[in-house]
Amino acid sequence: MGRYIGPVCRLCRREGVKLFLKGEKCITKCILDRRRKPPGQHGELRRKQTEYGKRLREKQKLRRIYNVREEQFVRYFEMATKMPGNTGENFLQLLERRLDNVVYRLGFALSRNHARQLIVHGHITVNGRTVDIPSYLVDVGDVISVKEDMRDNPDVQRALEVRGEWTVPKWLSRDTETLTGRVLSLPTRDQIDVPVDENLVVEFYSR
Repeated sequence: MGRYIGPVCRLCRREGVKLFLKGEKCITKCILDRRRKPPGQHGELRRKQTEYGKRLREKQKLRRIYNVREEQFVRYFEMATKMPGNTGENFLQLLERRLDNVVYRLGFALSRNHARQLIVHGHITVNGRTVDIPSYLVDVGDVISVKEDMRDNPDVQRALEVRGEWTVPKWLSRDTETLTGRVLSLPTRDQIDVPVDENLVVEFYSR
């Protein structure tokens, strides 16, 4: 199944929360501020949600936040089950360690899609080496940088202006002068601000 290329505001309306898929527009012109009902002709109909439905919605919400295809999402879950500790927290940690998410968290991109574009086009380095794979998993001590010829790019500068005031997670550090970030530690659950009950996602895949 290919990547979703339709109107992303429908996804936010379907999940009922801001997924921050359109960058600056999610802050200034979010459709959820005007239209709360789900998309579609029967969006206002209220049906009792089944237990399966609750787990499915949490899974879909988490997958859409990180913009990951289902096959890759399942692989992350399988990796999480083989790691020591809580499977749900391990799952979130793997998603947070994706390079596109880290570039977004550092405030170098307006959205994860924007971060993905920067990476694929070869504008991001990890430890001084160009990495063009958005799913690359960073590790403790890694240094992530925007290449010098992209530091004055209007979109990157706009991202710093719009998202520069947002708090960088404690597991990361950022230098806005050199557009460089460092992974200080692996993220813990209290440092991952996604509005998802990861235990329901684990239950969905464990059924």
